[in-house]
Amino acid sequence: MSEFSAFISWRRGASEPFVDQRYSRAHEWTFDGGARVPASSSPHVVPLPYSVAENVDPEEAFVAALSSCHMLVFLWLAAKQRYLVEHYSDKAVGIMETDERGRQSITRVTLRPQVAFAGKRQPSLAELEQLHHQAHEECFIANSVSTQVTTDVSLYQESV
Repeated sequence: MSEFSAFISWRRGASEPFVDQRYSRAHEWTFDGGARVPASSSPHVVPLPYSVAENVDPEEAFVAALSSCHMLVFLWLAAKQRYLVEHYSDKAVGIMETDERGRQSITRVTLRPQVAFAGKRQPSLAELEQLHHQAHEECFIANSVSTQVTTDVSLYQESV
């Protein structure tokens, strides 16, 4: 068993009445390694100026966590199969909409990884798709959510 933690901190501004819903949603996430992330509600959920567009919102963090987990497992699998990955990037997108229970939910996340391989050993498209399939199957975060996670394979292989 492993345990993971984060410290979330918010404080009401001195001039904010709070009970009228006019208060800043800006807050901070602090992680056990010392990283601090300025966070806020999404401006899509709580309008400006009560949200901070520059800060990370929980929905973005959720999409990033899925993408990051997938990438880390993919890199591990590629290394095990002796593929030399030079670069990996992903423009992941999550869709929030009403789910089958009538609640707002991130129902779908699409990963769009672009992977650059170096050296003579290059995976075929089928091998690359299998690596991504395995990465999805073994990603702890993807295994923890009901959100549909797909990988768009249309743009993602480059050679270096």
